[in-house]
Amino acid sequence: MSAEERQHRTAEADRLCAAAYDECAGPESGAALVAVGGYGRGELAPRSDLDVLLVGDEGVELGQVAERLWYPLWDSGAQVDHAVRSLPQVLAAAEQDLRVALGLLDVRHLAGDPGLTLRLRATVLAHWRRTALERLPDLHEMVRARHRRVGELAHLSVPDLKEAGGGLRDATTLKALVATWLVDVPHVELEKSRLALLDVRDLLHEAAGRGTDRIAPELWSDLATGLELPDARSAQVHVRELGRRITHLSRLTWRRVEDRLARPRSVGARRPALTPLAPGVALSGAEVVLDGRARPADDPVLLLRAATVAAERDAVLAPPTAARLARESPPLPDPWPDEARHLLVRLLASGPGLLPVWETLEETGATRLLLPEWERIRLLPHASVIHRFTVDRHVVETCIEAGSLIRDVARPDVLMVAALLHDIGKGSLTEHSVAGEPIARRVAARMGFDAEAVDLVARLVRWHLLLSETATTRDPDDPATVDLVASRVGSPEALALLAALTQADARATSPQAWSSWRAGLVGDLVRRVRAALDSGEPAPPVVAEELPVPTQARRGGLALDVEPVADGARVTALAPDRVGLLADLAATFALMRLPVRAARAWSQDQYGVSVWELGAAVDPAVVRQRYDAILAGRLDPAARLAPADARTLAPSVAVRPGASTQATVLEVRTADRPGVVYLVCAALARLDVAVRSAHVDTLGPQAVDVFYLQESGAGALSDHRAADAAHAVRAALSGADG
Repeated sequence: MSAEERQHRTAEADRLCAAAYDECAGPESGAALVAVGGYGRGELAPRSDLDVLLVGDEGVELGQVAERLWYPLWDSGAQVDHAVRSLPQVLAAAEQDLRVALGLLDVRHLAGDPGLTLRLRATVLAHWRRTALERLPDLHEMVRARHRRVGELAHLSVPDLKEAGGGLRDATTLKALVATWLVDVPHVELEKSRLALLDVRDLLHEAAGRGTDRIAPELWSDLATGLELPDARSAQVHVRELGRRITHLSRLTWRRVEDRLARPRSVGARRPALTPLAPGVALSGAEVVLDGRARPADDPVLLLRAATVAAERDAVLAPPTAARLARESPPLPDPWPDEARHLLVRLLASGPGLLPVWETLEETGATRLLLPEWERIRLLPHASVIHRFTVDRHVVETCIEAGSLIRDVARPDVLMVAALLHDIGKGSLTEHSVAGEPIARRVAARMGFDAEAVDLVARLVRWHLLLSETATTRDPDDPATVDLVASRVGSPEALALLAALTQADARATSPQAWSSWRAGLVGDLVRRVRAALDSGEPAPPVVAEELPVPTQARRGGLALDVEPVADGARVTALAPDRVGLLADLAATFALMRLPVRAARAWSQDQYGVSVWELGAAVDPAVVRQRYDAILAGRLDPAARLAPADARTLAPSVAVRPGASTQATVLEVRTADRPGVVYLVCAALARLDVAVRSAHVDTLGPQAVDVFYLQESGAGALSDHRAADAAHAVRAALSGADG
């Protein structure tokens, strides 16, 4: 049914009601007949094509009018349900029941006293606006409860056009939020999607032969015919896209409502303020926007920068900002610059903040700039009913789950990109892990990963079902089972990554997909395969280059060599060796807010040498000034470099026995932030433990640092001292060291 046909049917129902009212009640009856919509349906009256309310002033007798009114309407064949209330009763019901108030926001006059209808509408709207700040939290909880109970229209195997998230109820709720005057919604986009859903519902009623809001699987083909679409798959995509668009508008609007509710009731004059967050990116209120200096056409990484900042702060990426970036940003070069790859990993590992930001990128077309292959799986339904979401949403949920597991793997960046690409092969006749492997290989190479990492990503995509399928279908006691998995995985590092991806994939599928039983089977298989693969590989050898010693270092000072690189600087520092030298250098860089991407440190005779890969330009004079201030005690880094909030990524500190015959190897994993290396080195210096070499790397949001420790001139630490060192480092990183 077209919009014109629907309008005609509504107008015909209105005409019948008006004619029936005029026939049984005079213009001086002191009553009005109004249509009630939205949430009012099923509250003031049962659900029907048209819900009407006969309302009168207090003291007006409506009983006889009602008796004469309803029967002619029913006799005409109109599907009309009704209620009778006095004006005070209606207003009292609206005040007591939120759903009644929402229904009355959409009152339409049909017959009788128009002044009464006007008073009813004006009073209800005024009360709604006056009490909105108190009532909106209850409305939000009512919406969330419905979403939890029903699910999302875009992802349900049997979508509910009315009750599901992104359905007609949500569209009505958004109109109610607009009526508060507290927030705004893109009206044209909302109304277009709402009318399109009504078209689908009309076609659904015709196809089903009855009034229903649920699309059974066998009805998709009929809907495709009515919508003039080529097939059932196209009809699903059309309906799910409408649902996701309304869901996106709903999430965005409710975030704005939350921001408004968090403000003081009386704030006086407000000036728009921008808080700088990153180059070209700022925070306006609760939304991430571009600052006045941003030039999207000249900065292909700006889109990723804005999205990552928004996701990590769990803030709204303003849709106009995303749309502008999608429109004006140039394509990323092939291969991507390091900054782009690091930002993507951080975005994917940002946790729950990823979902709304990714939805904004999708709705504005920005995902096509980052990952053109995404269109393969966009709104693609899963063949298995065990899946809660469509393929694309499942992938986002997998990334969210994988982000909580990066502590368990050596390459969090590989894990996050594999999570993004693990189902990229779906939508074709070829088995999706087979089809996805070459796609993942191309994408990872385009993102700038080295050959080893590209192979890892491709292998994870190819075998991402291996552990779960083998654990549940093969005998783990059979040596052939372990041999099979070991031959396909290849290394302990790949096994750990595959185990994390398996867990994230299953959790994102459904609670049943990662039951304790299934998790136990997979865990047992992983332990057996790890035992087969683990050959006691030594840690990477310490690279100790022999460097000339500058005069400044021979005189007891700090010698610096700064080499500019494409997106930062490489700094070589050389000074007389001492316990704490590395800590002071790390503090210097941290206080200058210079991001440390990697570092190596070693001893050369009586000198300490370190090479630092930094993510920004470096002024050697400023480095020496800060270093001298720390060395002289004029600047206390401990007061300025507090530990990270351990609730985000709790630090993991472990001694790796057997990794070296000459030193004690300490592996540290914690949230990446300025000061991590300083906090570790300072804690060790307080124990008089020397850091003879350090291997520092940042993979996405996680710092993965390995420190080779020795007693001053006395070799590896005893077991007791190693435990003390690990405890001290863990305490320093978690803020528990006093």
